[in-house]
Amino acid sequence: MTQYLDFEKPLAEVEGKAEELRALARTSEGMDVSAEAKTLDEKAHQMLDDLYKSLTPWRKCQVARHPDRPHCKDYIEALFTEFTPLAGDRNFADDLAVMGGLARFNDTPVVVIGHEKGNDTKSRIERNFGMARPEGYRKAVRLMELADKFGLPVITLVDTPGAYPGKGAEERGQSEAIARATEKCLQVGVPLVSVIIGEGGSGGAVAFATANRVAMLEHSVYSVISPEGCASILWKDAEKMREAAEALRLTAQDLKQLGVNDRIIPEPRGGAHRDPKAAIASVRSAIAAMLDDLSGKDAKALVADRRQKFLGLGAKGLAA
Repeated sequence: MTQYLDFEKPLAEVEGKAEELRALARTSEGMDVSAEAKTLDEKAHQMLDDLYKSLTPWRKCQVARHPDRPHCKDYIEALFTEFTPLAGDRNFADDLAVMGGLARFNDTPVVVIGHEKGNDTKSRIERNFGMARPEGYRKAVRLMELADKFGLPVITLVDTPGAYPGKGAEERGQSEAIARATEKCLQVGVPLVSVIIGEGGSGGAVAFATANRVAMLEHSVYSVISPEGCASILWKDAEKMREAAEALRLTAQDLKQLGVNDRIIPEPRGGAHRDPKAAIASVRSAIAAMLDDLSGKDAKALVADRRQKFLGLGAKGLAA
């Protein structure tokens, strides 16, 4: 069953009417509503195109958070073979908000790491809604060190509202763990590519996305703080999240202009949640292209490439 966002309510009404007509025809022998249903389908198709043609930044946030959007686990199951997960940080615990392990991508051995939000109430609680604790970032560091040791490319899938800000996480060194993971991203001498598949929130996302190449799905977002958090700080009113989303320049299109991401991955009509298989196939092509772009570079060149990318952030926006 399709879950509609607030701005999709008019579309929900039209698609609902079309389904009601078909349901009525199934229970009423001899009734033919195909023409009327087809007209409603065409209207819904056009409405969907119009809605997604020019989404506001806030609406993109809503799409990026859609519960039916494919998550890290979906991508790992579809894109990778022989996935062998690595658990724990050898210090405190295993953080289920972070998935990671050895795998093959297009038959090439790689290390894959990503945030997992979960897809139902139970799994969302287990995964802490994709908000990693320090042990999650330390697990990621372990995986990156393993990749560096054996010369395996690293692929990261980012989808988090931000690192978990709870008391226990702070006591166990949350900020230090994020900094170490970011530092490790800058140090590894192997290709490192990242895809923002939903939300890229604050340092919790940067710790995985300090990569040679960063791609964003068309309706994903990446920002230093959530629009609600920004509005609460600037205007003391979380309801001003629409204005905050505009000011943050958090869309894939804005960030491409600023040089933060290197490519925008197109989504199916109506967003990745309406056709997950097509979205995942597009991500496969983007990852393959980014890895191919980095092939042949030695460790020193890869580290220099990454360093230069982040030293130059913002230069495009300033020049414009």
